[in-house]
Amino acid sequence: MQTKHWLRTVFSFAAECRWKMTTAVLCAIFSVAGGLLPYIGVYQIILLFLDGRPTVAAIWLWVAVCLAGHVIKLLFYALSTLLAHYSAYSILENMRLRIADKLLKAPLGTVLNQPAGKLKNIIIDRVESIEVPLAHMIPEGISNLLLPLAVFAYLMMIDWRMALAAMLTVPIAAAAYAVMLRRFNRRYADYMAASNQVNSVIVEYIEGIEVIKAFNQSAASYEKFEQAVESFKKYTLNWFRSTWKPMNFGGSVLPSTLLGTLPAGMILYLNGSLSPGDLTMCLILSLGIVGPLTSFTVLVNDAKAIEHAVKDADVLLKLAELPEADKPVQLNGFDIELAHVNFSYNRVGSSPADTTENVLHNINVKLPQGSFTALVGPSGGGKSTVARLIARFWDAGGGQITIDGMPIQQLPPTQLANTISFVTQDNFLFNCSLRDNIRMGNPRASDEDVLAAARAACCDEFISRLEKGYDTAAGEAGKKLSGGEKQRIAIARAMLKNAPVVILDEATAFTDPESEAKLQTAIAALTKGKTLLVIAHRLSTIKHADQIIVMEKGRIAATGKHAELLASCKLYQAMWTAHIGAKRWAANQTEPVTSEVKHCV
Repeated sequence: MQTKHWLRTVFSFAAECRWKMTTAVLCAIFSVAGGLLPYIGVYQIILLFLDGRPTVAAIWLWVAVCLAGHVIKLLFYALSTLLAHYSAYSILENMRLRIADKLLKAPLGTVLNQPAGKLKNIIIDRVESIEVPLAHMIPEGISNLLLPLAVFAYLMMIDWRMALAAMLTVPIAAAAYAVMLRRFNRRYADYMAASNQVNSVIVEYIEGIEVIKAFNQSAASYEKFEQAVESFKKYTLNWFRSTWKPMNFGGSVLPSTLLGTLPAGMILYLNGSLSPGDLTMCLILSLGIVGPLTSFTVLVNDAKAIEHAVKDADVLLKLAELPEADKPVQLNGFDIELAHVNFSYNRVGSSPADTTENVLHNINVKLPQGSFTALVGPSGGGKSTVARLIARFWDAGGGQITIDGMPIQQLPPTQLANTISFVTQDNFLFNCSLRDNIRMGNPRASDEDVLAAARAACCDEFISRLEKGYDTAAGEAGKKLSGGEKQRIAIARAMLKNAPVVILDEATAFTDPESEAKLQTAIAALTKGKTLLVIAHRLSTIKHADQIIVMEKGRIAATGKHAELLASCKLYQAMWTAHIGAKRWAANQTEPVTSEVKHCV
C-alpha cells in the first residue's frame, strides 16, 4: 500500500483554515513584490545621477517608492506570519483532537499497552515541534523561493547574460550541499531515534529515582543516564562534523555572486553591451539572491522535523478501531455469556493474522443476572483478560460474548459503558476535587448522593480528616492517601454509577483488614440484584460467591462453589491452603512486629 506523503497528511489537518493558509501564501507573494520596489527605486535614482538629471522632486519620488515597497513588504509579511501561525496552531489542535478521538475509538487494551511516556511525547512534544517550522515555512519558505525567482526574472529583463552570471555560484554550492544531504534522511532518522532513546532514559531515571535511592543504585543508574547523554552528544557532534566542511564551503561560495557578475559585467560594460546604470543594478540585484538561498538548509531541516513528527503521530492515527454500533439495543436482562472465546494480543501495528500465542482458550462461562461470580487462579492465568473482554477493551479473536443474548459488538460504546462498572486495582484520580472524582460515576449526582456513596465505600472517614475535605484536589490529596484509600474512592465512583453489571478486578487488593470487612459488606449491599464479577487473590473474600471459576494458563480448570472446589479441585485446594497460611502468618506476626516497633521507638 502506498504511503501518503507527509505534506498531504499535514494539509488534511488544515481543512478549517485552508483559506487562511491561502491568504498567508498570497500575503507572502505581495510581500515579495513589495520587496522588489526598493530595488526599482534605487535603480531609478542611479539612472537619474548617471544621466545627469537628478532633481529633488524626482529623487523624493523614488525614495517614496522605496519606502512604500518596504512598508508593503513588512505589512504583508506580518499578515502572512500571523495567518501562518494561526494555521499552524489550528493544525496542531486538529492533530491532537484527532489523535484523542482515535484513542477513544481504538481498543482500550491497545491504548493501555502503549507506554504513557510515548503517548505524551507524541501528543505533546512531537506535535508541538511542528508549530515553529510550519508557522514560518509558509511566509518565509515562499518568500525565500519566490524572491530569488523574481530577482532572476528582473535580471533577465536587464541582460540575460548577467542573470546567468549571477547564478554561477549556485551549482557549485548545490554540489556541496548535495554531498552533505546525501545520507541526510538516514542520519536524521538515526538522530531522532537517538533523541528518543536519551529521552526514555531521562524519563526512566526521573520516574525511578525513588527506587534508585531505596536500593542504593544511584551510581549505576546515574552511569546509565550519563552514558545515554554522552552517547547522544557524540552521535550529534559526529554527524555535525561530517557536514561542517561541505556546509561551510557551500555557505561561503553561495553568497559570492560577485564572482560571476563583476567580471561578466565589466566585460559587457567595456564592449558597450551594458550601461553603467544597468551594471550597477545587476550587481545590486545579484546580492539580493544571496539571503533567501542561504536559508535553504534551514528549510530542509524544518521540513524534516515536520515529517518525523507527522509520521510519529500517524502511527497513532492508524491504530485499528473497534467497530461501533450506531443505535442502542433493548436489553431485557443482564445475563452474560462467553461462548468458545479465544484471544491473543496483536502486536501494535501488526496485521490481525500476525499475533502472539493465544492467552485464552475456548472459554465458556455463564454469569446469570444478579449472580456473584468470582475468577481465581495463579497470576497470568487470563482472569483480567476475561474481565476486559467483557468490558470490550478488545474484541475476542474467536467465539462470542453476549449480554442478554446480544453480542456486545452490537451495543454502542456509550450503552456498554453505562451497562458495566469496571474497577481495577490500579485506580486513577483526576486532577480535580475528590468530590468531583467520585461524581464522575454519575455527573448528575447530587452532593448528598456523592456523600452516600463515599460513606458506603468507607471513604468518608479519611476524606473528612483532610483540611479541605471533599474539596481537596486529588493531586494534593494523592500524596496523603494510601493505595487502599484511592481504591475506595474508585469503588465509590463505581457505586455512584449504579450500573447493572459490576466488575471488580482486585478492587480490594490494597484495603487494610479493618476496612476490608466494611467494604465487603458495602459492596454486597450495593451490588445486590446486579451481575457481579470479582477477580480476587484473597479467597476468603469470595468464598460465598454463587460460582467460582478457577483459571490456569488461559483455560478454565474448574467451576463450582467454595466447598465443591475444596473437595474436587487440587489447584483451588492449594490456593486456599496458601491463603489461610498467609493469613495465619500475618496474624501471628502482628504482636511481635508491634513489640519490635515499640522497642525501636
